[in-house]
Amino acid sequence: MRCIFMGSPPFAMPVFEALLESGHVVLALVTQPDKPRGRGREIVPSDLVLRAREAGIPVLQPESTKTPEFGQALREFEPDVLLVASYGEILNTAVLELAPHGALNVHGSILPRWRGAAPIQRAVAAGDKLTGVSVQRMVLALDAGDIQLERVIPIEGTDTSGSLFDKLAVLGGEAAVEALCELDQKRASYTPQDAQAATHAPKLRKPEGQVDWNLTAVHLERHVRAMSPWPGAQAATPDRKPLIIEQARLVPDLSGEPGTLLETSPRLVVACAQGALELVTVKPAGKRAMEAGAWLRGARLEVGARLFGGTEAK
Repeated sequence: MRCIFMGSPPFAMPVFEALLESGHVVLALVTQPDKPRGRGREIVPSDLVLRAREAGIPVLQPESTKTPEFGQALREFEPDVLLVASYGEILNTAVLELAPHGALNVHGSILPRWRGAAPIQRAVAAGDKLTGVSVQRMVLALDAGDIQLERVIPIEGTDTSGSLFDKLAVLGGEAAVEALCELDQKRASYTPQDAQAATHAPKLRKPEGQVDWNLTAVHLERHVRAMSPWPGAQAATPDRKPLIIEQARLVPDLSGEPGTLLETSPRLVVACAQGALELVTVKPAGKRAMEAGAWLRGARLEVGARLFGGTEAK
């Protein structure tokens, strides 16, 4: 198949690599314009752009996909299909219909569950047992197109959004190649989604990382994993300084006033509305992540002290 790939890193990178290693022809990469990065805010190409250039593939970085000029530029490549993975912009009808086989999207959930921008984080936070990737035929409605194929994997009890993201990106590459093979062999079929079963995964915002100790320990343990690596599960020390919780474990047999330290040696245990959490790894303000025990030795907190929610940081 002759395809144009549209995507943004990091999710798109393993998908793009899988395409390059397949027998399919990647005519061009379409990705977002380069943005300032690092402390110097220097504009540098993404790894995706660099990989395309290394492979000799033309790179298009339009400010908008909605101009007639952009659509014409894609038509000149004469693609069989467009393949999209985390592009970051809703495509219009002119773009979706310019290739004979339309546009396929690689989405990081088992649709119709978790339509939207943050399906991986929402799945972890909700305590889903399974997730996966869906290859769907794109329509104007968000992630509502018919499904060509799905791949399913379990969500492990230790998975963070970051670890699950990496797994699904690789799985997405495998699914994308398989979907193109089905098209090429004229054996692709499509299944409509059940709109009534749809759930939505809106874009994650930094304030959502804030910890609320008035929730159950089960909820907060999932919250810590869902908010890793970004924006982090945000709590506050007794003197109201920010404290990111990077890793936590359930302690269901302890309870107390929410936010109160129940143990400070050898482990750091905090009471929740129901049950408690052992904080395993934390990141104090202005410091690197460290074991909670190491942080405690410097903080010198005692049983009965209180950690606050993220909204209560200075």
